[in-house]
Amino acid sequence: MRNFSYCNPTRILFGAGQIASLGQLIPADSRVLVTHGGGSILQNGVWQQVEQALAGHRISRFAGIEANPQYTTLLRAVDQARREHCDFILAVGDGAVIDGSKFIAAALAYPGEPFDLLSGSKPKAAVPMGCVLTLAATGSESNVNSVVSRRATGEKLAFASEHVYPRFAVLDPSVLASLPDRQLVNGLADAFVHVCEQYLTQPGQTPVQTGYAEVLLNTLHDLAQRFDMRREPEWLESLMWSANQALNGLIGQGVVQDWATHRIGHEFTARYGLDHARTLTLVQPALLRETLPEKQARLERMGARVFGLTGEGEQLARGTIVALEAFYRALGLPVCLRDTDIEDVDCASHILEALKQHNMLPLGESGCIDAERAARILADACR
Repeated sequence: MRNFSYCNPTRILFGAGQIASLGQLIPADSRVLVTHGGGSILQNGVWQQVEQALAGHRISRFAGIEANPQYTTLLRAVDQARREHCDFILAVGDGAVIDGSKFIAAALAYPGEPFDLLSGSKPKAAVPMGCVLTLAATGSESNVNSVVSRRATGEKLAFASEHVYPRFAVLDPSVLASLPDRQLVNGLADAFVHVCEQYLTQPGQTPVQTGYAEVLLNTLHDLAQRFDMRREPEWLESLMWSANQALNGLIGQGVVQDWATHRIGHEFTARYGLDHARTLTLVQPALLRETLPEKQARLERMGARVFGLTGEGEQLARGTIVALEAFYRALGLPVCLRDTDIEDVDCASHILEALKQHNMLPLGESGCIDAERAARILADACR
């Protein structure tokens, strides 16, 4: 196990009715910028609950943060917050809204050009923020990560800082009940791959984190098998909590991590607009086939512990990838390009070139995916 220092300061308020706690969580004298995406929170009752909970607070509302939050949109939010002297950010929405709000919070406290935050500069402070989660997927509600898109350059750019940990996160699973199936499926897949990126690496590292990762993988696999129960409270509770635990930092402590699937997937979203979760299931099986020599031991364990497979060695590892593809296909998720609406015969070469331009190579937990191996992964995924 590697040395690590871990502290997650985000206070979680989990369960139905917790939105009513907002009035006690945000200082009464704060000027609050409430950020959200489209109009769904206006139709499903979430906004009404937020507004009632914050009665007496000074509120400025900023709507329209995209599914892949755009840099130019977020700059408008920063300008609005400055004009109206906002000193607290409340993100009401999914991981994209929360990611975007983290950037807003950091940019408000940053003395230089805001884009610096996406190109290597580390924020030294941020305006305090909290969030009300409306879609379980990314774990952004209690981690340090943020991903922002820049349409002008076709990039998805990430930054991470302990200063953008949300002060609190309200997780009310009942708000998930009104989501369309596509979003529930995406959230489940996103969480599953988040665990894989921390689990399918090197064996024998951390028995506690390994065991907990397997609990999460098994829970998510079970939820997929019981998808017909997706409107039941217990199902929604398990999804929301699993997605949070998948990427709140705990199972990754002391562990060698991968994230190659995400790096490649981001390029598919940036170029073609494909849902983030669907880029992950599109890329991951091909990536695992290419890196099987490095990941065989963990694939064998995953096959036995998660998919209930028998056997051993390379045969078991390959069987695990087959089971993983079947798992995704049963949810209607793509495992290769022909499962999507993307029609680009040069897709593989375009994505490879983007990886090179954005200095993403080499990839993988050991840097084993060079341009040649990335080309093979993309040729397999883009079939």
